[in-house]
Amino acid sequence: MTFSLDGLETRPAQTWGSIRLVPLVRDEPVPNLRLHRVAYEEPLSVVDVGDGTSYASYIPHAFVAQWDDGDRLPAASYGTRLLERDTAPAPERMPIRTIRRMARKAGKDRLRFLPLHLAVEGYLALHFGGPAIAWEEWSRRAVNQGLSPRAEAAYLGLRVRGLEDALRVFEIHPGQCGVLVYVADALASAFAVPHPDDYRALHATLVEDLFGETIYLHGLLGAPAGDVSAGIDDAEIGSVADLRAAAGRARAEWAEFHDEVMARWIFDERGTYRHVQRLHGFHLTRFLPSFELRRENHIGEAIVDGDARVAYLKTFRLSDGQIRRGHLLGRLAEHDWRLHRAAAAMGVTEANLALRLDRSGFGHLLRPDVLDHYRARARRGETPGPRPPGGAAVT
Repeated sequence: MTFSLDGLETRPAQTWGSIRLVPLVRDEPVPNLRLHRVAYEEPLSVVDVGDGTSYASYIPHAFVAQWDDGDRLPAASYGTRLLERDTAPAPERMPIRTIRRMARKAGKDRLRFLPLHLAVEGYLALHFGGPAIAWEEWSRRAVNQGLSPRAEAAYLGLRVRGLEDALRVFEIHPGQCGVLVYVADALASAFAVPHPDDYRALHATLVEDLFGETIYLHGLLGAPAGDVSAGIDDAEIGSVADLRAAAGRARAEWAEFHDEVMARWIFDERGTYRHVQRLHGFHLTRFLPSFELRRENHIGEAIVDGDARVAYLKTFRLSDGQIRRGHLLGRLAEHDWRLHRAAAAMGVTEANLALRLDRSGFGHLLRPDVLDHYRARARRGETPGPRPPGGAAVT
């Protein structure tokens, strides 16, 4: 299943330095669904994933699809102090917000969810359990704990140079319900909502969203956006009607080029899609790409109707390193975590695959003696030989 952007039309882009914003406009708002924002004064949140585990994240705001939340706030102290008596002043504390679920009902017809965190949770939990069987290559930690813990870095939009200025000065089109954000012509994020009033209320929240390492670096480099404008041949213009027709053709050509070339990797036909919550005929869904190497890969979340048409959308572009890690985990899972089978399917030796896992940060999943054997031979410039015998034992 792939999603459809039917009902969202591309309008001419606006550029500011390296930032290009492409408006998405609806002829008619999506009926029966509205989004608005809840701002948290305490950005540090502890999120309960729902399986007994939790993680901490900086979440400055949530989106509400006609639901709400009113938790009392616990607090965490800055460090630890020894006090001489009970009357001593309490240490300085930092408020935190405890959130029981990524998407949580808060009333009969309201759902509160954290923007992009559904998508990030899906990526972090990718094959989280690790090997299901104690194959001879894997360590006891890999079998008992899987990939726990996993951590990924992201940057607030405020850290992406030029984005805040672009959002402040660019025009919001009549009927605009979304935007695609490019930094140095790299697609950073897609954002869409059901109603133009929702977009006007949420437009500025893009600077509080998560952006990946690739986009942050593009912003630092400050490379200007390229010129992709469609020109008009003034020799063919003899009247206002001719100019209007030429402008219409230019807009159509730009929209076709953008949708078929610049934004073609937002949705992946071979990706995975999971419904998280049902909302009166709509589905809150998160999606992962196929992790194909050497091209864009986006994770994201959406609210879609029964025909998979998008009412709400928010995406996050993965870095090359994140794509490689997802690709390796996916190939291993496809082949029951048997290193030699996955290596054969990838056209590499078992030793090459083991060293790739090590370079991608998964070396701790392998038995130390197995990995040390391959590392030593690689340092000597030798072709890595077969792994040392060990049966099915794990350390």
